[in-house]
Amino acid sequence: MKDKCVLVTGATRGIGWAISQRLADQGCHVVGLARNVNDIDFPGYLYACDLSNAGETEEVLRVIREKYPIDGVVNNVGGIRAEPLGQVELESLYSVYDLIVRVAVQVTQAFVGSMKARREGRIINICGTAAHGSANQTSFAAAKNALIACTKTWALELAEYGITSNAVSPGAIETHTFREHNPVGSEAETRALSSVPLRRLGQPSDVAAAVQFLLSDDASFITGQILGVDGGSSVAGR
Repeated sequence: MKDKCVLVTGATRGIGWAISQRLADQGCHVVGLARNVNDIDFPGYLYACDLSNAGETEEVLRVIREKYPIDGVVNNVGGIRAEPLGQVELESLYSVYDLIVRVAVQVTQAFVGSMKARREGRIINICGTAAHGSANQTSFAAAKNALIACTKTWALELAEYGITSNAVSPGAIETHTFREHNPVGSEAETRALSSVPLRRLGQPSDVAAAVQFLLSDDASFITGQILGVDGGSSVAGR
């Protein structure tokens, strides 16, 4: 991992921050993208970018492409939007899909050419157990499931170039966003814990460890896989 250059989207909070920190600790050069970069002591090179704006995203990616030889991409950005089916507005559906799927495609496209030329590269998509179905999360679940489809499609398409494409699927992870919806001691927290056979919440560092492995040379023969980091909830059918 030492001296590899990895791009991480949504790099300044929660899982994205943990991934960036762990990769930097392993000697990687981390290039982060985030909307807000003010007063952040980032462990690498941080670029402000409103990823919901395709034009701005393209310009920032152009700058990064000219400056850094990106070896791996971690598509992490995405936001949960809880809404019952009857309340899903098309604008909301499109915006969630755009932020998760369009951004992953656009970011990966920006660097896959150079990966092909080097005949080596890593693509990691952060999905989530919601991709397999989650009540009141039509937009988010649909977009994350589409990202799983991208993961497998890219694995088949890019294998001949030595590029691997995998996904990490977090379950109940104790991030700031999780706590906003599941306060300590709340019924929501109890429900979340009851779905996890290990009976504890995961930490962002657990997800970061999985990402680090899939980016490493030890995972060079692994592609098209979805690695659950969920305390067993996926195998329990929860």
